[in-house]
Amino acid sequence: MPTIMLVEDDLTMLNLLSTLLELEGFAVVKVEEENPEVIFHTLQEKKPDLILLDVHLRQFNGLDLLQRIKQDSQLSKTRVLMSSGMDFRFECKQAGADDFILKPYMPDVLITQIHRILKPAS
Repeated sequence: MPTIMLVEDDLTMLNLLSTLLELEGFAVVKVEEENPEVIFHTLQEKKPDLILLDVHLRQFNGLDLLQRIKQDSQLSKTRVLMSSGMDFRFECKQAGADDFILKPYMPDVLITQIHRILKPAS
């Protein structure tokens, strides 16, 4: 069962996403912490298969965390799906994200994107 780490500062959204993903059979790691150092340490410890990362977090920019993930030798291959209420698709893809999803999105669209990203290359 793939593990998905949720990095989202909206607690309601975090809990809804967690429930949805668990119902779909994923193991979920919720990150309620807003300190980028703690989040990065959690990433190194849990080594999720995919990170659903919000671009705009209260304490820092998700793009900065993405850049750090991609520069880390242990985490650089971790798949990252970025999300935002504004269209930052280009910026996210340029920074190394596997994909981008614009909020608000339908649950089935999110699940389809996650499965596509996690699908092994043929």
